[in-house]
Amino acid sequence: MIVNKLADQPEFIDDSLILSSENINLIIFPDWTQPEELLLLDFERVIKSLVYHPASQQITLLVETGNLRENEVSLLLSGVAMNLLMTENLDVSHGCEISLLGNLDRREWEVLVDYLHCRVTFLHENQAVLLNLPIEYVPACTIDDFSNISLELLILNLGQRLFQQGKWQQAIAQYKRLLSMQLNNLSIYDQLSQCYRNSNLIDEYFHTLKTIVELYPAEARFHFSLIIDLRRYGRFEASIEFSEKACQLFPDDYSFKILKYLAIPTIYNSLEEINFYRCNFAQGLENLIEQTSLVTPQEKSLALAGIGRITNFYLSYQAQNDIDLQRKYGHLVHEIMAVNFPEWVKLLPPSRIEHQRKIRVGYISHYLHAYSGTLWLTGWLKYGDRQDFAIYCYYTGNNPDAVTEQFREYSDTFHHIPYNLPAVCQQIVADQLDILVFPEIGMDPPTMQIAALKLAPIQCTAWGHPVTTGLPTVDYFLSSELMEPENAQSHYSEKLIFLPNIGVAYPQPYIPPLCKTRGDFQLPEDAIIYLCCQAPCKYLPQYDFILPEIARLVPQAKFLFLRGELFQQRLERAFSSVGLNSEDYCLFLSIPERFDYLMINLLSDVYLDTFDWSGGNTSLEAIACNLPLVTCPGEFMRGRHSYSFLKMLGLTDTIAYNPTEYIAIAVKLGLDASWRNHISAQMHQKQHLLFDDRTCVRGLEAFYRQVVKLGDQN
Repeated sequence: MIVNKLADQPEFIDDSLILSSENINLIIFPDWTQPEELLLLDFERVIKSLVYHPASQQITLLVETGNLRENEVSLLLSGVAMNLLMTENLDVSHGCEISLLGNLDRREWEVLVDYLHCRVTFLHENQAVLLNLPIEYVPACTIDDFSNISLELLILNLGQRLFQQGKWQQAIAQYKRLLSMQLNNLSIYDQLSQCYRNSNLIDEYFHTLKTIVELYPAEARFHFSLIIDLRRYGRFEASIEFSEKACQLFPDDYSFKILKYLAIPTIYNSLEEINFYRCNFAQGLENLIEQTSLVTPQEKSLALAGIGRITNFYLSYQAQNDIDLQRKYGHLVHEIMAVNFPEWVKLLPPSRIEHQRKIRVGYISHYLHAYSGTLWLTGWLKYGDRQDFAIYCYYTGNNPDAVTEQFREYSDTFHHIPYNLPAVCQQIVADQLDILVFPEIGMDPPTMQIAALKLAPIQCTAWGHPVTTGLPTVDYFLSSELMEPENAQSHYSEKLIFLPNIGVAYPQPYIPPLCKTRGDFQLPEDAIIYLCCQAPCKYLPQYDFILPEIARLVPQAKFLFLRGELFQQRLERAFSSVGLNSEDYCLFLSIPERFDYLMINLLSDVYLDTFDWSGGNTSLEAIACNLPLVTCPGEFMRGRHSYSFLKMLGLTDTIAYNPTEYIAIAVKLGLDASWRNHISAQMHQKQHLLFDDRTCVRGLEAFYRQVVKLGDQN
């Protein structure tokens, strides 16, 4: 028995081997006010049991000493050891280690509990101390119970506790220890992989997932996760390889057929690569349609499950007209839904609007919470005409927050039906809507499934996902007169509706006062910060040359990426092609909390919009932060969001119409602080023209009245 003192050592967790993750750490809270003979008996029982324990050498017993002096406790423990040696010939010198805890502050206790496997209860405990310490999640057991608990269970319980608290690194240590003990358990591997992913240890995450599919090849869900995430993290060739293997292992699983035939990278290395994978997708879609059989109940069910897990979301990031491919895919989804739910695909007659009855409009989304694809929708509801319209909302996700409460407040009827497609459909049909609106179609697979049915006489989608759906069941696309090019209808299978201005009443964002410095984010004070905050899939390789061209003319330029690691190698090549080192110009930060994200907007000098798929929510927030914005309108509406925002503000000086103009504007903003400040001031003065625009709501409701009246006449 070795006695150590851990009192008054703030660094003890790091420096003491006793509290390493390799030990089994127990803790006791004796009531030191008890007579010494009772304390001796309690300690004898505990120490005797631990010395006889098979894993005695791995156990550390932590003793909370209260206000006692170290020598008093050490003297008592020496007496226990001597008594056991004399009465039972039990030598405790080679048993567990004992550490004394005293005078720890709350922060030290909060660190300590992450190392505690169990609290051993004394017959008499110091309840006053227990009530004031953060140990409520540490399991308690008697010494007799501890003798019957396996080490594996103690380690597993600690790992699970740390996992539930989001303490990924500490949980990793426990799970790895279990695996080193040859405790190969699927759930351990699963949670270990999640810890790695949440810690952004991506190589370790994929290594663990690959181990899982090797050890448990029949577990289809891990194959699915591996393929999806390999693609998401830019490891596309590996995702194709595992898609092929999964198709061989699960030949009837429609999910893997979709992943095999409709494989699309998240990022590309060249324009030629975009064209190559687009051709692959087109041929794969033909193959998938040809191989889709919907005859037997099993085939119908498997196809339904497959389209309920995946969409062709990344197709639209290739910056081409997707209408033909979307129509083919949309008809396939519709066909699968029709054979599974034939009662919900019949063309519904328009509702007859009786005298004084309100027009019933429903909005359905998985994202009726704080999410960029639906946040704009709150304005349609908030400023709506409640005398003529009854608003129904259907929330199919399950992350409710303050924005969800806004949707509830602005609705006449609000249904929260998470993850239950038939129940949602039944409710919509029961509500007898005149119009059903999908704020987005294409991001959430079950939403696309529902949109492929005909649950209301008139069905619309909007630009939460700004691409045509291709679905024969969606009648109208609610867009913006400022965003659409002249030939816009040729991009849509739906009839295009041009709502006034930007088409949405986007709420004025709350921007907190600037209270951080560049130093808080390790950003250079003397740099010209160009904020590049879009998703990696929006950065297309044919435009990589633009940043090094700006850098050549603005030596102090720093391009700040919040999600740019996936195409970091592309940036290195682009900069090196003009004799520059990308490391001198490109900065990468992890996505911060919203508050810090807004601080970064306030601390940046220029916002660089992406080509062909511009910023939406991000651009609106940059404008709210008075951050000068450079944009170039693309061929399709999805590349013209920022353009429309600046047009509505009447600030067109930073709108470019080709890459050369884009570079020139970005350079001028970087070099001319006076002009940059002028643009920022103009943004501040004109923001009222952009946010909370009620004109578009009046236009939307005029369309609703017209289309319902037209249906009523027919």
